[in-house]
Amino acid sequence: MLPPAPALLAWYDRHRRALPWREAARDPYRIWLSEVMLQQTTVAAVTPRWRRFLARFPSVGALAAAPWEAVAEEWAGLGYYARARNLHACARTVAERGGFPDTVEGLRALPGIGAYTAAAIGAIAFDRPVVPLDGNVERVTARLLAIEEPLPGARPRLAALAQGWMEQAAARERPADFVQALFDLGATICTPRNPACALCPWRDSCLGQRAGIAAGLPRKAPRAARPLKRGVHFLLTDAAGRILLRRRPPTGLLGGMLGLPGTPWREEGWTETEAMAFAPAATPNWRPLPGEARHGFTHFELRMTLLAAEAPPGLVAEGEWLSPDAAIAALPGAMQRLLALAGEAGIVASPVDQDARTDPPR
Repeated sequence: MLPPAPALLAWYDRHRRALPWREAARDPYRIWLSEVMLQQTTVAAVTPRWRRFLARFPSVGALAAAPWEAVAEEWAGLGYYARARNLHACARTVAERGGFPDTVEGLRALPGIGAYTAAAIGAIAFDRPVVPLDGNVERVTARLLAIEEPLPGARPRLAALAQGWMEQAAARERPADFVQALFDLGATICTPRNPACALCPWRDSCLGQRAGIAAGLPRKAPRAARPLKRGVHFLLTDAAGRILLRRRPPTGLLGGMLGLPGTPWREEGWTETEAMAFAPAATPNWRPLPGEARHGFTHFELRMTLLAAEAPPGLVAEGEWLSPDAAIAALPGAMQRLLALAGEAGIVASPVDQDARTDPPR
């Protein structure tokens, strides 16, 4: 039995979340930007950053015309930095073609737009009758139909089942609202922990709730342990207290972002002699700072140590000199954790919270 679309839409009409990108629900640029930012990031973290990004780049044309350095600066702290590179490349393609395509297939062909994002933009911006499968929709679907097969293997089945709900007349009349209602149901009622089943408009149709297993769904296959990698970085300051930063290569992790100079990251670690070959200046007063900076990436854990030195007068070093406040604003989360070490050592005046997570799940 299909869960009734009219009941979900009636609930949504009363309880929909007030999200800023819904204020102009037919603007594909704003919807696209929100969907890219929301990948692996919470609504609470994205909302102020979305507003700020939109103020700086108010249209897809403005984003396309902006230099990469400006886009990277505005993205700093949001994590998963390949998203920013793809965002910039996609904006240029859209600007060249004169606007966004209005089909899921056309959107899928754009740089950096995957199946989920294409479906989300297609449904929300262009009323295409397609259900994007995000974490909220996965959870709602698994619980409603008591699907005990673990993720990620269950995803194709869950996607097909969720798409089947769109066949109802009420859903096809309001595809954008139906999709956003599913998102809101998962985010506010059918939550990962302690779902509010008594308030759910689909409670009577939920097989998981009826069987008493809803809260434990969807099941997830055990994760393999992530490898540990290590790196050594260098904090060089000048007489004015500015910090030397270098832009990382355009591809790879944190590609195109500013960072503290340092070694590559590898599992076997670094000897002092090996690490010093990557120092940004041949000055004799490099000193190690206590502690280590820790950061979790999707596929590995990272541990970094930091050496600090003051630049001698007249030193010429490749890179950009930024004040500590400007550096904190420009650096990605992994590099901010290095500045936290420097702050604890009294070198940087505005340390950041090393325990703060910049890449929380959506």
